[in-house]
Amino acid sequence: MANGRDTKEIKRIRIELLVALKVVYPAALQSDQLLRSLLVLFPTLEFEQVKRDCHYLTEKGYIERVSTDSEPDASLTPWRRRWFRLTTTGMELADQCIHDPALEES
Repeated sequence: MANGRDTKEIKRIRIELLVALKVVYPAALQSDQLLRSLLVLFPTLEFEQVKRDCHYLTEKGYIERVSTDSEPDASLTPWRRRWFRLTTTGMELADQCIHDPALEES
């Protein structure tokens, strides 16, 4: 259990993050927009949880950070204003063409 969330809920949130990004593919969404879209399904979700899940999905290569030309130093951009988009591997996972045991609901 991580911060009051069980493993099943963590997996569901990560899958829903992928689905939200799939809707706008190949465009990107800001992490704050991702949080707002997930609050409908998970009303008690906090931004720090979305931040951790975005970090996890980025590490796995399912989503990627998109920086704009107006960002002089992308690492200084606040997390709520960071943009993310689905990678091709993330699209395959969202379409269930590939499987990741860490994201499969049991």
